[in-house]
Amino acid sequence: MTDSVDRILAQWATVRPALDVSAMGILGRLSRLSRLVERAQLEVFEPHGLQSGEFDILATLLRSDAGSRGLTAGALTASAMVTSGAITNRLDRLVAKQLISREVDPENRRTIRVALTARGAEVVEAALHDHIENEERLLQSLSATQRRELESLLRGLLTIHEAGDPAAE
Repeated sequence: MTDSVDRILAQWATVRPALDVSAMGILGRLSRLSRLVERAQLEVFEPHGLQSGEFDILATLLRSDAGSRGLTAGALTASAMVTSGAITNRLDRLVAKQLISREVDPENRRTIRVALTARGAEVVEAALHDHIENEERLLQSLSATQRRELESLLRGLLTIHEAGDPAAE
């Protein structure tokens, strides 16, 4: 079985046979899979009127179990690992869609709290079920053992790289 990355590696082997491109094979496949998964996720989120980043915010609010009190914008930024500007843009879009509320915290007027609206909770619940089905579909070719092995390998690699990344903390 060959894939698109095999063809690239074969080209390198022809023009630079002494060059070790094995890392390119692994990272190229991760990159290609990432793009394919993102495209598949977009197809799931679009019918719900969401972009991937918007779903991430709604899902973070849902899983935080913060109730009607919500989370601070800072807590959302930390959980999403993106810039505060990116979070602000996403929050603005979600407020416009009436999926979240953004209110000043009555206990600390300098803090903004973000919470799901009733409509936001409905949308994210529906999108979540479709998202989980899609993820299962994307991994259906792997056995349970292969999934555990892949998860373990990826966890190890991610742990090493997150340890050196201040944005991951």
